[in-house]
Amino acid sequence: MSDTPIVIESGAGAPDSCVIWLHGLGADGHDFEPIVPELKLNPELNIRFVFPHAPMMPVTINQGFMMRAWYDIKSDRIASEPDEAGIRRSAALVDKMIEEQIAAGIAADKIVLAGFSQGGAIVLQAGLRQAKPLAGIMALSTYLPLAEKLADEKTEANQNTPIFLVHGAIDQVIPIELAYTTRGQLEKAGYTPEWHEYEHMPHSVSLDEINHISAWLERVLRN
Repeated sequence: MSDTPIVIESGAGAPDSCVIWLHGLGADGHDFEPIVPELKLNPELNIRFVFPHAPMMPVTINQGFMMRAWYDIKSDRIASEPDEAGIRRSAALVDKMIEEQIAAGIAADKIVLAGFSQGGAIVLQAGLRQAKPLAGIMALSTYLPLAEKLADEKTEANQNTPIFLVHGAIDQVIPIELAYTTRGQLEKAGYTPEWHEYEHMPHSVSLDEINHISAWLERVLRN
């Protein structure tokens, strides 16, 4: 089992922007690999998509089974018993990925952090605390971890970074009410997330959402 991230480059030229996209609990980097052609992005955008694999670890809520996870989940009350050490460890991995892309010649403000579920929680954790300004943060079907510490830890560099926050109304894994709470927490902290809610969508990704993701990516990566 390889831990090497999946890398896909779209566009006709050398990549000058990057989307680092984190999967959810129990999946791996291949999970969102098929979405790249479905986005139907303008070929003038030269984007490197990086799909990393979470480390293997025992997950308490799943009887301690080993699986790919960005952090442990101890109960079905997802936000109430956070694995702070695991969350911070994975956020540090994202910081390292950002630095790798910068070293490869891509400016920080051309890097988008994207994530689904657990992966979305990690990109919110990392992105809002990142010292360098990013192009955007895309948080899909997720919630804000360690919310009570955000006010003291957020950085000015990403105070105005575009945030794309979306959720399915019938999500049975991360309830829509937790997403509403997350939106309120972000707004209270001075952020202005772009919010989309999908009436018939469970804990997954819909066609409407893919279309909204595509439009948002084109907007933030053209700036």
